[in-house]
Amino acid sequence: MNLFQEGILQAAPAHAVYLSLNIKAGTDAASVKKVVRDLAEKTDGQNLVIGFGASLLQVLGSEIAGMKEFHGIEGSRMRLPATPAALWCWLRQHERGDLVRQLHQLMPVLAPAFELQQQVDAFKYKEGRDLSGYEDGTENPHDDAAIAAAFVVGDTPGLTGSSFVAIQQWLHKFDRFDAMATADQDNAVGRRRSDNEELEDAPESAHVKRTAQEDFTPEAFMLRRSMPWSALDKAGLYFVAFANSFYPFEVQLKRMSGAEDGVTDALFQFTMPQTGSYFWCPPMQGGKLDVRLLNLV
Repeated sequence: MNLFQEGILQAAPAHAVYLSLNIKAGTDAASVKKVVRDLAEKTDGQNLVIGFGASLLQVLGSEIAGMKEFHGIEGSRMRLPATPAALWCWLRQHERGDLVRQLHQLMPVLAPAFELQQQVDAFKYKEGRDLSGYEDGTENPHDDAAIAAAFVVGDTPGLTGSSFVAIQQWLHKFDRFDAMATADQDNAVGRRRSDNEELEDAPESAHVKRTAQEDFTPEAFMLRRSMPWSALDKAGLYFVAFANSFYPFEVQLKRMSGAEDGVTDALFQFTMPQTGSYFWCPPMQGGKLDVRLLNLV
């Protein structure tokens, strides 16, 4: 039986909801612990993937090696909002109706101790494309390499099989994107939209060049599970990256934001992050969330 939340490895579902929640003001630790225990019992790691924020771990009196809050990137030339939250839930379903029902069943479990900070409705576009039309996650590792990149290894019960996830909600400016020539759009991404082939002569600002995982020392592989989102007249990409530490995300974002060499990622021409948070995703044990490190007793 796998120790990790299997939804992390599975392909993006047709429909998803991402929830970020905070602890209600005045809620005591005992009440928080009870809700976390109830949540752990109901989490299958497939249709529901859970992550805990640093503020929740602090309330529980638990320390997870490598866990911290996201505070942006020092020296960034771009705005990188930090929006910490206590709890992160990724609801995954193939049918929209099943997702609605799942959400309605989950919220009463969380309500005694948590309040909603943000809800993002997401969906799969075509075979897995961003709303710009470009394929997303092309450079994702696969099979054993995906497991090695996404999960903590070792023999520490409660930590082995866990994962660290970085999330950012990106808002697309479609008027800016649509005003660009096709060649300029391809150069911004570093791939041709028509066939997803990488451009050998792409500029240094191309997203593919800014984030080439094997170009970092050490290499910076992570498992992306991003999905398009929409709300009223706004839309974009909900970026999700799982890894065995926050290192891969941070070094890639440092390079994207111009903090490393002054060159900013061309994606910033037409999309900008609106949020930024870190969470720790516990492993599984016996088909339930393994929360032995959270001092819930």
